[in-house]
Amino acid sequence: MNNSLMTIFKTGIITQRDIFPDLPDEADGLPAVTAAPCAGAACGRCAAACPAGAVSVSDDTVTLDRGRCLSCGACREVCPSGTITRDRSTRTAVSRREELILTNRSGSVADQPEPARLPFLRSLHIREVSTGDNAADLEVIAGTNAIFDIARFGIHFVASPRFADALLVTGPVGRNMQEPLRRCYDAMAEPRLVIAVGVSAISGGLHGRGYAEADGVSGILPVNVYIPGDPPHPWSIIHGILLAMGRL
Repeated sequence: MNNSLMTIFKTGIITQRDIFPDLPDEADGLPAVTAAPCAGAACGRCAAACPAGAVSVSDDTVTLDRGRCLSCGACREVCPSGTITRDRSTRTAVSRREELILTNRSGSVADQPEPARLPFLRSLHIREVSTGDNAADLEVIAGTNAIFDIARFGIHFVASPRFADALLVTGPVGRNMQEPLRRCYDAMAEPRLVIAVGVSAISGGLHGRGYAEADGVSGILPVNVYIPGDPPHPWSIIHGILLAMGRL
């Protein structure tokens, strides 16, 4: 039998000490919008290149909806002015859907009061429900490995919604998953959180606005935190969970 303690001594600590580091240079990350002058409708290359309809232009304004963005980088590659650039940050989660909509003009997000803090500062028990996004599921699982070690933040996954404080949803929530998701939410005790992980859970992504009514979780349940990306990085997922807990 291998000596586990000796293995640790030989391999060293692999858990990342610095939380929420920027993505490496070879990673694209999410796109961001700068204040660089934009030709807007006279150009329109970014909107034409976006397969998800996440980019729109009018006059000299470009609008990017990270809640629909697939992180393909097509808009950034065709932008001649540098108005759309790469964002390598893993601190991408937000508590309001409007914060995912970026423009090259200031004041695009309406001022709203911050949501009330819930008593989850020390620990959180999560029930994950996948409605059809294996990529996001794998990144959630990666967050539990020794590199990211989500448990060190007091975050644990449970098998039953009756023991959960938060419902973590991945996938576009098609018609046949809507009622099971509601039942899972109803089985949870108050207070409770809902975290939408990935573009599919936020807006349905490429599955949205179709016959299956797969438009994300916000039309079914109240969402406390949105984590954009397709799929989000494990650090972005941890950032969103800590944001939901009120620890950021």
